Amino acid sequence: MTLDPTLDRIRRWFAARGWQPFPFQEAAWRAYLAGRSGLVHAATGTGKTYAVWLGPVIEALAEEGGRQAAGSDVADHRPLPIVRPPLRVLWVTPLRALAADTAAALQAPLDDLGLPWAVEARTGDTPPSVRRRQRERLPAALITTPESLSLLLSWPDAAARFAGLRAVIVDEWHELMGSKRGVQTELALARLRRWRPALRTWGLSATLGNLDEALAILLGNGAQHAACSVQPSEPSDHIPATSELRTQNVALIQGAADKDILIESLTPPVIERFPWAGHLGLSLLPQVIATIEEGRNALVFTNTRAQAELWYQALLDARPDWAGAIALHHGSLDRATRDWVEAALRAGRLRCVVCTSSLDLGVDFQPVERVVQIGSPKGIGRLVQRAGRSGHRPGAPSRVVCAPTHAFELVEIAAARDAVARGQFEARPTLDAPLDVLVQHLVTVALGGGFRADELLAEVRTTRAYRDLSDAAWAWALEFAARGGPALRADPEYARIVERDGVWMVASPAIARRHRMAIGTITSDATLRVQYLRGPELGTVEEAFVARLKPGDRFLFAGKVLEFVRLRDMTAWVRRADGRERVVPRWQGSRMPLSSELAGAVRARLAEARNGDFRGAEMQAVVPLLRVQARWSQIPSAEELLVERVRTREGFHLFVYPFEGRLAHEGLAALVAWRLSRLRPISFTIAVNDYGFELLSPDDPLPDAGQAPGDERLVSLFRSALAPDHAAEDILASLNATEMARRQFREIARVAGLVIQGFPGEKSARQLQASSGLLYDVFSQYDPGNLLLAQARREVLERQLERTRLVRALARLSAGPIIIATPPRPTPLAFPLLVDRMREAVSSETLADRVRKMQLALEKAAGAR
Repeated sequence: MTLDPTLDRIRRWFAARGWQPFPFQEAAWRAYLAGRSGLVHAATGTGKTYAVWLGPVIEALAEEGGRQAAGSDVADHRPLPIVRPPLRVLWVTPLRALAADTAAALQAPLDDLGLPWAVEARTGDTPPSVRRRQRERLPAALITTPESLSLLLSWPDAAARFAGLRAVIVDEWHELMGSKRGVQTELALARLRRWRPALRTWGLSATLGNLDEALAILLGNGAQHAACSVQPSEPSDHIPATSELRTQNVALIQGAADKDILIESLTPPVIERFPWAGHLGLSLLPQVIATIEEGRNALVFTNTRAQAELWYQALLDARPDWAGAIALHHGSLDRATRDWVEAALRAGRLRCVVCTSSLDLGVDFQPVERVVQIGSPKGIGRLVQRAGRSGHRPGAPSRVVCAPTHAFELVEIAAARDAVARGQFEARPTLDAPLDVLVQHLVTVALGGGFRADELLAEVRTTRAYRDLSDAAWAWALEFAARGGPALRADPEYARIVERDGVWMVASPAIARRHRMAIGTITSDATLRVQYLRGPELGTVEEAFVARLKPGDRFLFAGKVLEFVRLRDMTAWVRRADGRERVVPRWQGSRMPLSSELAGAVRARLAEARNGDFRGAEMQAVVPLLRVQARWSQIPSAEELLVERVRTREGFHLFVYPFEGRLAHEGLAALVAWRLSRLRPISFTIAVNDYGFELLSPDDPLPDAGQAPGDERLVSLFRSALAPDHAAEDILASLNATEMARRQFREIARVAGLVIQGFPGEKSARQLQASSGLLYDVFSQYDPGNLLLAQARREVLERQLERTRLVRALARLSAGPIIIATPPRPTPLAFPLLVDRMREAVSSETLADRVRKMQLALEKAAGAR
């Protein structure tokens, strides 16, 4: 294989486009050609796609050149006929929406360089005709998702179809790892490596904190990190030679110099000294419009689909002349609508798209000139990812303008800028041995040619997720897939695999069909189609929302006011409507807690403000708010826990500010309330937000502790209530753990194949919930040792309450200073917690009216600014 001339061809291809390969790109090519696997970590828009893609291309071009040179007819110099290879490269993407853009990016160098490879996608959106063709022959490069890859592995002749595979490239690895989809990918990679031991695996990532761990999870057990980190400033002659790379196992390659990320903010016309969450930020609508008008096109990101619907409508109401030039994009809209929006933005026909995380990843629109973030991004990596949608090319700065929805979000924006400057991004957590995913995988592999138990166990243990899988847990999973365990043994429906001559196979064609329908780990509440009575489908909404509608009710969806007509055949039939009175669908899973890294940066910013340092426009804007906080109570330092005791007509309030994010605070609040109630009989009403939690009681929870700030006895009681010892057991005791585990089991039952979402006979989410609930009760009574029950309890702690983060927070809080303050009235930090609790109260007044009255009273008490 002649390498250097081929590398020169690639460099000329870059030069023809006005580019020059970065050192990290050439390092990745050489590492690939040396047979290495690895991870490329680079900022969005700096060329990491071609860093991993062109390695296989260079290899193929060099081989093609050698074949042509060796086989051409010497007499007339006619080249050999073009040979289209079998599947060579598998490209795994977390979003099927990325497949089209990825295919175009991968195809471009192939066409220009004359490599006769076909690049195709295989996802849930692939037309049936293409799937049939792929069943006969796979292309040289296939773009797919974890779910579709597992489906390919279920083909009986899968091993033969992947026989020519040389490389797997996992795009946006940071979006997969730490989730069940990531574990599903780990298992699929282990299967491919068993068939192809020399398989090279490469991952692409951005905005990731735990790179070593990400690399280890991607490559599985046995792979060791090699010191092949190419720094952005290194010239190309510092790239390790191929012979040097042969001595290294894998490579972690850092990308080009970090892009300039410009984080700006819009300041509300009025800074409320007693802010509260729940606004849309529409007071900044004129400023957002002005920002959009600065460029030719813009993306306006929101954190929820409901917020996207409302901002789209607000922009259209304010600028009716933008009709036809502004669009909406989120995951519940019809696929055809989203495709049209992406194509129109790419072609430059749209001025603005209001979107959610559906456009966070990988879809290239060149150029997007403005990016606006509505509200706090809640995470550093998320903000940088969204900023990277602008200046999406090497060397170009990325700029994002943040529009806070309330004053405290200005502090979050300032803190996020600090964290980005330090290169501090969130680490993705790991997920250990989810047995529901393993059970599903057993049935998939049984479909894909069958397996021998000892061989598959050894294969599964090569993954990071199952490296410590015990023999007992493996035997349980195998038994459960084969017979459903003791409780379901008598029902043939759950006997999914059978052993024949030492090989485990799927029991029947019917089970095979049902399993293929259910492959995957994405679970959500049942959704219903939204469709015009006489017209196209608009998208989907969750059944729980439609269940509350009556005929004639109006709601906002897909940027249109719709009237609900009837529900029939899993479809919400609608017609266009007029009028301003409408509701907006609320989708599940929209709560986005403050990340640990951003929370720490917020604590640091508040500590600076406590010392009189209000650097930056955002902190200058919130000076009036923080001065009231300091005058009535305190501003906590980075390691202090502030506890405020306030008495009002409602009762006795304890406001506690750990700054650890909403989910961790739910667990902390339940734990502290339960431990305090053990000292004396008392009941609490709880409210939480990202900054802290409130415990409200009609009685003083600490009547004998004294009222003085800094009271040592009071501090001792809180230190005891926050002790990390036996925290998990006490949290479960303080909550309705059984009911929470029952709800979590619903997802586990789907992944494990016990209930099939969308399968004939499962007509509604309520029926699906009843099926999984019945199974939970059966296991609890007749099979209490069922490991899926234990998994449900673990997932409640880890996913719903962020146990790992909560335990770290308890260690920090119990060891650090605890400051007790007794302000005369609720402080600016306490006010949002009061409002969150009021949302649940029944009142003839609107929430906004009640909040406004409270704000006026507190503003009067606070005096002149």
